[in-house]
Amino acid sequence: MTDKRWLPAVAGLLAALPARAAEGPQVLGIPIDFILFALTLLGVALFHHHTLKVALAGLVVISLYKIGFTGFHEGTGVLGWFAHLRHEWVVLTNLLGLLLGFAILARHFEDSHMPHVLPRFLPDDWKGAFVLLVMVFVLSSFLDNIAAALIGGTVAAHVFRRRVHIGYLAAIVAASNAGGSGSVVGDTTTTMMWIDGVAPADVLHAYAAALPALLVFGLVAARQQQAYQPIQKDASADVRVDWARLGIVAWILVAAVATNVTVNTHFPAYADGFPFLGAAVWIAIFLAVPLRRPEWSLLPEATKGSVFLLSLVMCASMMPVEKLPAAAWETAFGLGFISAVFDNIPLTALALAQGGYDWGVLAYAVGFGGSMIWFGSSAGVALSNLFPEAKSVAAWLKNGWHVALGYVVGFFVMLAVVGWHPHTPHKVMRDETPAATQTTHP
Repeated sequence: MTDKRWLPAVAGLLAALPARAAEGPQVLGIPIDFILFALTLLGVALFHHHTLKVALAGLVVISLYKIGFTGFHEGTGVLGWFAHLRHEWVVLTNLLGLLLGFAILARHFEDSHMPHVLPRFLPDDWKGAFVLLVMVFVLSSFLDNIAAALIGGTVAAHVFRRRVHIGYLAAIVAASNAGGSGSVVGDTTTTMMWIDGVAPADVLHAYAAALPALLVFGLVAARQQQAYQPIQKDASADVRVDWARLGIVAWILVAAVATNVTVNTHFPAYADGFPFLGAAVWIAIFLAVPLRRPEWSLLPEATKGSVFLLSLVMCASMMPVEKLPAAAWETAFGLGFISAVFDNIPLTALALAQGGYDWGVLAYAVGFGGSMIWFGSSAGVALSNLFPEAKSVAAWLKNGWHVALGYVVGFFVMLAVVGWHPHTPHKVMRDETPAATQTTHP
C-alpha cells in the first residue's frame, strides 16, 4: 500500500502559501472580481423575487473564479478558499446570530402592544405625521431598521386610513435608516461595523447628519401626507402594554452590548476566535423563554434573508480591496448614492475590508443612502410589501425627492460640524493597543 504520510505535510505547505493573491485579468482596468460582484448586485436589484438564488449563484461563481485564477490573501486554490472561510467565519456567525436574534427581538417589541399605543402621542394635524417619523427614527436606534419601518408603516396605515402618500412611505424608510445610522444595534451595516471591531462611539456622530436630514425630508413628507390624507388617530383605550416583553427587548440589547464591550475591552485577543456577540444574544433569548415564549415561526423566513445577506458579505470579502478608490469623504458620499441601487451590506463589507474611513460618515452614507429608491434598503423592500403601490422607482423618486435632498443636506452639515476624521484601521489597532484606547482621530 502506498505510503501517504506525506499528505499532511503537503496540505500544510499548500495552506501556508504566500498570503498575496495573484494579479488577475482585467477589463478596461477593472478586475474581473469586481465585475462579477457588480453583476451579482445588479441581479439582486433586477430580480427581487429571486434574490437568494442570485446571491448564492454569485457566491459560487466568484469563489470558482478566485480558486481558479487569482487565489485569496490567505492562499491559493481550494485550500486558500477554506483558509479564507476560516478567517471570516466569526464575523459571518456573529452576523447570522444577530440577524436572527433581532428578528425575535423585533417581534417581542411588536407583541408588547407598544406600537398600538403610539398613536395616542400624535398631534392631530401635519405635526402628527412628523412626530410619527420621529418615533420611527427613535425606534430604529435600538430596534432593527426593518422592524422600525414596519411599525411605522402599520401605525401610518391605521391613522391615515390606508391612504398613505408614497412620499410619506419614502420618509418612513428614510427615518428608519437615519435613526439606525448612529447606533450599532440600529442597522445591519452598523452592526457589521461593531462585529468587525469598530467602537460604538465611532459611528455615533452619524446623527450629526441624520437629524438635519430628518428635518428636511420629515417636514416636507408630513405636509405631503396632511394634504393627501389628514391624520385620524383613535388609539384603543383598552390596549395595555406588555411590560415583560419590553423588558425582554431591553435585556437582549443589554446582553449584546455588555458582551461586546467586555470581550473587546478585556479579551481582545479572543475577539476573532469565537462569535461571542451572536452567542450572547441567543443565550439571552433562551434565558427569557420562561417569561415570554418567542415567535419561533419567524426563523425559517429570517434564515433565508440572513443567508442572502451573508452570501453578499462573503462575496465582498473576496474582493481585491487594494484596487478600490482611496477612502475619502468624496468616496463615502458617492457610496450613499450607490447604496440606493446596490445593497448596502456588501458595500459596507468592502469598506471594512479596505479600512481608513470615518466610520460615522460611512455609516450615515451607506445606511441612509439606500432610502432614495424603494429597493435600496431592506427596510424599503419590507415596507413596500405592505404598500405595493410604492414598488415604482419613478413614483418613489418623484414623490420622495425630499429624501435625496435630506441626504445631501445632512451629509454636508455633518462635514461642516464634525469634519472628516478617518480612523486608523481598527483591526490593526485592536492587535496593537488596548480596546479602550483604540480610536484615534488624526
